[in-house]
Amino acid sequence: MSGRKITKQQIRIYMQSRKTRQTQKIAAAQAGFSERSAYNIQNRGFIEAKPSHSWKTRKDPFNPVWGTEVIFMLEASPSLQAKTILEELQRRYPGEYPDAMLRTLQRRVRKWKAIFGPEKEIIFRQSHPPGWQGMSDFTHATKLEVTIQKEKLEHMFYHYRLVYSKWEAVSVVLGGESFSALSEGLQNALWLSGGVPETHRTDSLSAAYKNFSDKKKEEFTKDYVDLCAHYQVEPTRNNKGIAHENGAIEASHGDLKNRVDQALMLRGSRDFPSIEEYKQFIQEIVIQYNRRIHKKYIEELAFLKDLPERKTIDFSEERVLVTTSSTIRVRDVVYSVPSRLIGMILKVHLYDDRLECFIGSDLVVDLERKRRSHKRVHQINYRHVIGALHRKPQAFRNYIYREELFPTLAFRETWERLNEELDSRTACREYVKILKEAAEGDQESIVNGFLEEQLHCNILPLAADVQKLFRKETKYPLLKPIHHDLASYDVLVGGAL
Repeated sequence: MSGRKITKQQIRIYMQSRKTRQTQKIAAAQAGFSERSAYNIQNRGFIEAKPSHSWKTRKDPFNPVWGTEVIFMLEASPSLQAKTILEELQRRYPGEYPDAMLRTLQRRVRKWKAIFGPEKEIIFRQSHPPGWQGMSDFTHATKLEVTIQKEKLEHMFYHYRLVYSKWEAVSVVLGGESFSALSEGLQNALWLSGGVPETHRTDSLSAAYKNFSDKKKEEFTKDYVDLCAHYQVEPTRNNKGIAHENGAIEASHGDLKNRVDQALMLRGSRDFPSIEEYKQFIQEIVIQYNRRIHKKYIEELAFLKDLPERKTIDFSEERVLVTTSSTIRVRDVVYSVPSRLIGMILKVHLYDDRLECFIGSDLVVDLERKRRSHKRVHQINYRHVIGALHRKPQAFRNYIYREELFPTLAFRETWERLNEELDSRTACREYVKILKEAAEGDQESIVNGFLEEQLHCNILPLAADVQKLFRKETKYPLLKPIHHDLASYDVLVGGAL
């Protein structure tokens, strides 16, 4: 038997069995060791195991202080580590307890805690019936080092999982653990899974709970209560600070991020052309995972409750006035909107990644959402202001958001060249005209390519040259000449026929 020493008594039993013509396998089993050990005994001889001893090979160096000092430290603070105790002994008795004695002290402390230490917390493994519980949580994903067009993407994952089948859904979250991110992620997950579990469990998310210092006052937020009521799912939570109570989702975060990390390695690049392509990349990873547990998911699907007829609100709402600068301010971020909306009050739906602006029930503009950081944040779309700027081109030079009117590096370099080689007024007019051509019919990429080519050839880009790219020549039809008989005019003036 592996790990146990063979005694003389076992050898004697084995040899007696062999003399009675038992097979090597049977004789070894009767003696209590493996057939391979029997082979080694017969071919290599037998060396008797040394008897174990119960005495210590050397005197324990901690005996003088164990009962008088160390035990009192442990009884006062049972969570003290052996290293901390050793450092204290070194302070009290300089030169008597070197670092080499740490292993000896660790063994004694571990044994004391096992016999006299406080009870430890037990994790009670749970049996989860199908359709009973779904779990939600957020996890940071910035360490994956994903970039969008070479810019670092700071983001999180919203992670939903059915506890029984381990079916999962994942959303890329660009902001924090907001209610809109929770609501949008959860609703998408429920509709993708095809049903609603009996209960929905989270940790102490501020998007779902009012976390008061007095635990008796803790309660759900109104938005979260309404969300759960719409889907007729019972909201539950784990105890604050006890992460393993949400273990079915917490433990899977590492697995999820590892799968994403491995897929990024296979892809060969962590840079994506757009956030949409990155989101699609994540969904493909999730779909591939769900295929592996499809059989168990189908089993659980039969126990999920029916979905409601429609989704409910998965956004926050604000009302804002469009200023005379054709901008709105939402959560301390300035956004430009089309100038035709100046003076109007917009109803804004705030999602995790976008703003939808309405007048009444009509969607009038859709904006990419930005978030306030340590500095002022704004998002100005030059297409929103180019019409008015074309009429007042001199406003460009000192416009407070002028940096936002350079959609690419080529546009910026073009302005710098124009500003160097032309007078102030002409430079502004030329650049604004070029920008207007880029805004017409979304021709930015064509204009950008032309500007890059001109700059590379050290030619000053002018608006007239850009306009020629899109000028259509009018082709007139060729007309056949008509020849009249001049004699017919004699009739009109009374001449002879």
